[in-house]
Amino acid sequence: MNMNWSEQVVLVTGGTGSFGKMFVEIMLSECRPQKLIVFSRDELKQHEMRAAGLDHPSLRYFLGDVRDSQRLERAFSGVTVVVHAAALKQVPACEYNPFEAIQTNIMGGKNVIDAAINRGVRRLVALSTDKAVNPINLYGATKLCAEKMFVQANAYAGAQDTRFSCVRYGNVVGSRGSVIPIFLEQRKRGRITITDPRMTRFWITLDQGVRFVIRCLEQMHGGEIFVPKIPSMKILDMAQAVGPDCQIDCVGIRPGEKLHEVLLSEDESRNAVETDDMFVIQPAHSWWKKENWKNATPLREEFRYASDNNSQWLSSDDLFELVESASPSPLPRVVGGNTRLRANA
Repeated sequence: MNMNWSEQVVLVTGGTGSFGKMFVEIMLSECRPQKLIVFSRDELKQHEMRAAGLDHPSLRYFLGDVRDSQRLERAFSGVTVVVHAAALKQVPACEYNPFEAIQTNIMGGKNVIDAAINRGVRRLVALSTDKAVNPINLYGATKLCAEKMFVQANAYAGAQDTRFSCVRYGNVVGSRGSVIPIFLEQRKRGRITITDPRMTRFWITLDQGVRFVIRCLEQMHGGEIFVPKIPSMKILDMAQAVGPDCQIDCVGIRPGEKLHEVLLSEDESRNAVETDDMFVIQPAHSWWKKENWKNATPLREEFRYASDNNSQWLSSDDLFELVESASPSPLPRVVGGNTRLRANA
């Protein structure tokens, strides 16, 4: 099911975000589609992308909001492939503005589905998050709803030849809001704050995330939720690696936050298979053909893929390599050190 990218018209919603910019760079330099459309609501960020050199005869910048169904219909005209990355993603902001999160992440997703079917888009991948598994915050709940919508959209499309899948992965190193820049800033003052020393998280770079999405677009049948096999790291180990001479204060878990994140739950594993580098959650619907992934390996009963039971773990050196590969400027290291841990500061 490999694609000839030179024949595709590709659109990315939320195209001026961290993922979107990296997606545009890789598309232009390696895939070279017939046309590439950046769809976003922020004209300043579009201008900044152009000014930074992201300009090309095949590249178009389209102002619009996923809440605006008519604008999406216009933008999707002639488009064959869509990556849906637009979302409200900050957990505290979604908790404080629940209606706004629902309007963008759920109703915006509905608008994207309708526009894709109406305009004859061939393939669409929507980005999800580990927070969609057993959600305890509104952001995760909206992403769970979005996953359900995009999977079932394959039946909703009816006779239309439009296929939908999702990609679900963990925290992105180098994205806006990443904890690494916060730790670096706090290191200047000799004091780093973490919420709980037991906390673990999955980690992936923007480059890895984009390439995984592109590969899923090429391999999808429609209805899958793709989960990459990625490493975990304790937040405490990360803080100690960034600031070994710093005092580390534990301030307590914030509302809507988990100790560990899950990318694949026990209940989902019954319908999931694995390959060398990813898991594929298959839809439990009558329209799904089990032979679509017949060469993949079924998961054992009650398998759970979580950040605390992961078989892959990042060391301090691994972390620095990961961050440096994701950043144009090297991450400053501190050798040695005597980290001090203080609880409930």
